Amino acid sequence: MTLELTTPVGVASGPSAAGPVDVPSDGLAARARRRRLTRHAATRTLRQSIGLILVVVIWQLGARGWLGTTTPAPTEVLEAGWDLISTGELWTHLAASGRRVAIGLAIGIAIGAVLGAAAGLFKVAEDLVNAPVQVLRMMPAVALVPVFIIWFGIGDSFKIALIIVAPIFPIYLNFLAGIRGVDQKLVEAAESLELTRFELVRYVVLPGALPQIFVGLRQALGIGWLVLVVAEMQTTPVGLGFLMNDAKEYLRTDQIFLVLVIYAALGLLTDIAVRLLERRFLSWRNGFEGR
Repeated sequence: MTLELTTPVGVASGPSAAGPVDVPSDGLAARARRRRLTRHAATRTLRQSIGLILVVVIWQLGARGWLGTTTPAPTEVLEAGWDLISTGELWTHLAASGRRVAIGLAIGIAIGAVLGAAAGLFKVAEDLVNAPVQVLRMMPAVALVPVFIIWFGIGDSFKIALIIVAPIFPIYLNFLAGIRGVDQKLVEAAESLELTRFELVRYVVLPGALPQIFVGLRQALGIGWLVLVVAEMQTTPVGLGFLMNDAKEYLRTDQIFLVLVIYAALGLLTDIAVRLLERRFLSWRNGFEGR
């Protein structure tokens, strides 16, 4: 006799009949890990903001008081900024300054990268380039102002040329240090695999030098904004420096502090951008990040 077992009508068959389907443990672990990373990122962002918040609070408490009777409060600076935004004047000056610093930094960083890479990869290039670069590096940007005015006049060419010079030296030094800091054993291992010169630079030297190169990039961007301040304080018809000079003539301390805050904010934003690039291109690095 053969018995046939059938499922009664209305009764579900398969795993669902026993109850709800279990969620794979891998999915739960991934979600828990994402939640932990989100909480960690939020906590760290809060910690990074505490210093700036304290500065603003101290500034607000000390304005028109123990920080000086002419020191405006942050609220007054915000009001001055809103007035300039509503008239469109701020965007005109910001665009002019941004164009100058963008052109100057792009050219200066490119020159510093070429010189640093050449000096790092070839001893002959280092012997030819290093001494002139070190001599020029000791000259402060302020001392170059009268010379550059003689050479380029007082127009945008003078300001852009001054900004070009500034980032060359940190980029050069960090490119050179980064390339020379690559482990010689890695280079010998690559040569034993018969990598070409281009492949050696691409797969061994450049990745090993990137951490130092990013340090130089952060320094170069910061110096670029500092030199922009110096350049735009010299007979500028438009730009953030003109806005500060004009405010100084009319004793508008709120506008003076506004320009200072804008310079600081632009420098901070560029530094954050480089940090994001570091996170993208140095994700392979497994170094100590503090506790």
